[in-house]
Amino acid sequence: MSETSTSNRSENRSGATGRQTGGGAEQGRRGSGAAGTRGRTTIADGVVEKIAGMAARDVVGVHAMGGGMARTFGAVRDRVPGGGRSVSRGVKAEVGEVQTALDLEIVVDYGVSIADVARAVRENVVSSVERMTGLEVVEVNIAVSDVKLPDEEDDEDEDSDRTRVQ
Repeated sequence: MSETSTSNRSENRSGATGRQTGGGAEQGRRGSGAAGTRGRTTIADGVVEKIAGMAARDVVGVHAMGGGMARTFGAVRDRVPGGGRSVSRGVKAEVGEVQTALDLEIVVDYGVSIADVARAVRENVVSSVERMTGLEVVEVNIAVSDVKLPDEEDDEDEDSDRTRVQ
């Protein structure tokens, strides 16, 4: 495992790495710089998707995440023991080294302002993802795939009465 930081190397125009004069490269190998800056941290797409999914669900007016098919498959998966509810349903992240872009698909409650809900979702997602990961969120695209009407059955809660022991 190499402790050499790329910032402690000099590079000539041809791309060859060379030693700095004055022992700078040798001193760099012995740990110049804070311990917290040594090494690389990578964050998986799924981690960012979970953070964004939780942040979006926290916004008033967001009824569910994902489109019709995703919610249908998710409802089936939720009923399977150990399947659990997927917090990243309806979220797709592309994560780079320092930036991320997100696509969210949401269902809103009837009667709320879709523009206001979308703005609140963006603000909450950007704030949560940037705070927790340190990545810069370059965009949050939101697709509203449905509106939950007051008289519609809730796909995700329709089995809530069947979970009791009889």
